[in-house]
Amino acid sequence: MQFDPLNDALASIYNAEQAGFYEVTVQPMSKLLGRMLDIMQHGGYIGEYEKLEDGRGGAFKIKLVGRINQCGVIKPRHSVKRTDYEKWESRYLPAQDFGLLIVTTNNGVMHHNDAKEARIGGRLLAYVY
Repeated sequence: MQFDPLNDALASIYNAEQAGFYEVTVQPMSKLLGRMLDIMQHGGYIGEYEKLEDGRGGAFKIKLVGRINQCGVIKPRHSVKRTDYEKWESRYLPAQDFGLLIVTTNNGVMHHNDAKEARIGGRLLAYVY
């Protein structure tokens, strides 16, 4: 039984990255996880990924490129005002302009730089650097 599929997925990605694997399969598949993988791929932290339909919730097959130093889910999901991103960057990221925070907003899931540019707040989901 999984209590937090998002945390399990990021832990699997991180563990496979540290073990030196070239790909990892993460299940179950969800829209939220797919959007987070899009953001991580756009940031250059993972390579291509594909959806696998197996009739039991599906899975993602992810190619790893060796760029992830740390990643994880932020629990509890803190609310972030549009002016407070610097505070949360200093808490979860090792340096300024290094890594990204993944935020869910009214406009969808995006990384914190896009949310800052759009001047919208949201809730923190995860960090990657």
